Amino acid sequence: MDKSPLLIGIDGGATKVSAWQIVYDAQHSTFVLGAANAVKSYREIDGFIPNFKPVELTVQLNERTSEIRPTDEEKQQAAVYVEACAQAVYELSQQTDRREVLIGIGMPGLKTDNKHGIAVVANGPRMVDYADRLEQRLKELGIQPASPIAHLGSDADYCGIGENYAGEGLFRSASNAYYLGGGTGVADAMKLDGELVTFDNAKEWIAKTWEMKSAEGISLELVTSVSGIQRTYAGFSGKSLEELNEAGIYPLQISKLAKNGEQAAIDTFEVVNQNLALLLYERIVTLNQGWKDLFDFVNPNKPVLNPEHPNKGKIFEVLIIGQRLGDLFDDKYGKEIVRKPVLEQLHNLIQNSAFLSEEVKEHYKDINAVVQVSKLREAPALGAGVDAFLTR
Repeated sequence: MDKSPLLIGIDGGATKVSAWQIVYDAQHSTFVLGAANAVKSYREIDGFIPNFKPVELTVQLNERTSEIRPTDEEKQQAAVYVEACAQAVYELSQQTDRREVLIGIGMPGLKTDNKHGIAVVANGPRMVDYADRLEQRLKELGIQPASPIAHLGSDADYCGIGENYAGEGLFRSASNAYYLGGGTGVADAMKLDGELVTFDNAKEWIAKTWEMKSAEGISLELVTSVSGIQRTYAGFSGKSLEELNEAGIYPLQISKLAKNGEQAAIDTFEVVNQNLALLLYERIVTLNQGWKDLFDFVNPNKPVLNPEHPNKGKIFEVLIIGQRLGDLFDDKYGKEIVRKPVLEQLHNLIQNSAFLSEEVKEHYKDINAVVQVSKLREAPALGAGVDAFLTR
């Protein structure tokens, strides 16, 4: 029986935490998901606040530069998040009969300076000491970390790592690629000149999706994510998110409603598709020609992006759509209601662009070949495990 430390990759989302056993395939120098998996919905945990509302983003951003002051509700919800993660790790430990673990954790939001907590997050509570509290809780459950949790990683960065290290990952064969993953939030990842480049390290010249404003005046994340699609539909249909959840109406179902002619669903995807196409176009333009002010920013005090950067002139070989947004692109109805119109709009934006050269336009002419859907559904968890393995 294998008694080496159990390698665990954790994808900490806004509604649940998913923990996977990660296995290194030494023969192919790749990583794969193991057989053990545990998912814990935050709703399952005592103390969960069902109607929790995050602190307004501008307040969070301002406090990040001075003193972070979590509210009482944030503290309560944070305790729930930690407990859910601890229980998921405990279940994996039970499934594999191993008590020593090596953990990598991907979480949305901006991290604290020591990378052990969350300082700014759009869809949850701020948690300034998440990693430390998790380690303490695991020890109480009889689980011993093989080494301290090095840091909380970005779920977006981990999507890129997953796509780069998994055998079926779409980053593996590309030198220049962009990844857009959509779930409760949005994940941005990028590979340039054969190397993974985090958006944090490229922040002087490119913005994360959540930082940019849609035409509707809200964060692009609240329009282009899967939860954002549902939220947009709630607005057009006059139904609450709770009603939609109870009825099982999510983006896949909304795309079917649009196909069947329901006006609220049609209106929803007019908004979503336009923003998705413009976002992908912005990525293409910013890489090739530098920032062109195609979007305003959520934070009006965000430093102006530098239009000059060392990657100017490059083109993406592939634009990857992943996670549940990828599922929507590949769905029977989503292909017609979302994927086709998004790519048509993107094609038109590129071919009519005042910024891109004819040579670049020619490269993107067959946009259906450039835009691909990732099959790596658990990219963030896989990437988290890989990061823990490489930094142990």
